Amino acid sequence: MSTVMQKIKDIEDEMARTQKNKATAHHLGLLKAKLAKLRRELLEPSTKGGGGAGEGFDVTKSGDARVGLVGFPSVGKSTLLNKLTGTFSEVASYEFTTLTCIPGVITYRGAKIQLLDLPGIIEGAKDGKGRGRQVISTARTCNCILIVLDAIKPITHKRLIEKELEGFGIRLNKEPPNLTFRKKEKGGINFTSTVPNTHLDLDTVKAICSEYKIHNADLTLRNDATADDLIDVIEGSRVYMPCIYAVNKIDQITLEELEILDRLPHYCPVSAHLEWNLDGLLDMVWEYLCLTRIYTKPKGMNPDYEDPVILSSKRRTVGDFCTRIHKDMLKQFKYALVWGSSAKHKPQRVGKEHELEDEDVVQIIKKV
Repeated sequence: MSTVMQKIKDIEDEMARTQKNKATAHHLGLLKAKLAKLRRELLEPSTKGGGGAGEGFDVTKSGDARVGLVGFPSVGKSTLLNKLTGTFSEVASYEFTTLTCIPGVITYRGAKIQLLDLPGIIEGAKDGKGRGRQVISTARTCNCILIVLDAIKPITHKRLIEKELEGFGIRLNKEPPNLTFRKKEKGGINFTSTVPNTHLDLDTVKAICSEYKIHNADLTLRNDATADDLIDVIEGSRVYMPCIYAVNKIDQITLEELEILDRLPHYCPVSAHLEWNLDGLLDMVWEYLCLTRIYTKPKGMNPDYEDPVILSSKRRTVGDFCTRIHKDMLKQFKYALVWGSSAKHKPQRVGKEHELEDEDVVQIIKKV
């Protein structure tokens, strides 16, 4: 492990020494690819013996969505979890109080959202320090990350946490790069782009591909992608997820400082201890999770508004709705009646490809 760590440090030092310009782009691309490969070795623990995954880290996924609370020690993650869910996570004013992963569930707008209080991340977690690897591996399974920051401590903490998560292949508030990469049997590296390119050229692409022992591939760019984007696509293990920065302890800063914080994107100022703006934080979590509530309507009865079926906004067809209720339901599916904003008239008779909107009412008609 130490040799991998040493290699990572050497490459990072070399990257820091290298000037960034057109002439060095090819060399920097090669270094970034080597760095990504070494990080992957760190993330995949060796299979030889050794300890287990660490008590409290294999938390069973429950509810409709999962939100991970990530942050440095003693920024108020446990207090926030306690106030939001009523779960008891030990709270004290010294660092490293939480040592394992504490789950809690909150019901909000009919959806069950699981909150995970992850132990404090220390600088160097991506390189295997502390419980960093287990913390960040659990964070990868979440639907949304809530980075809890301390309003009194410097904003540099935000940068450090982002760097740790980026090192583990978690991309915050980003879309997957708009490029197509396809390996082939022969024909060398083909590089085409539909937009002007400022970061990548054929030499850099070839250097990165040769580091992964890929000598034949087609690459098509549809946006101005960087070397990092290409490495992300080749590695293929990247997770793209929304992230909210909850700035805690705002009761200890001035109004002017609070106004500055409020202008920043993806920020939500709160005070967990005094329960200030927790509703605003929950609203923001709901918005970032992009969940869709669908109400069921049994034949001849009123819709059930108490217990909605929760779907992701990316997969919200009538077919997805049926699968969510029961995996065999699609076999008996004949058609569905839909009331709500996705229906052109009330009710509209639809097939399983129809896309549902938030708070639609659906009645499934089965084959006889």
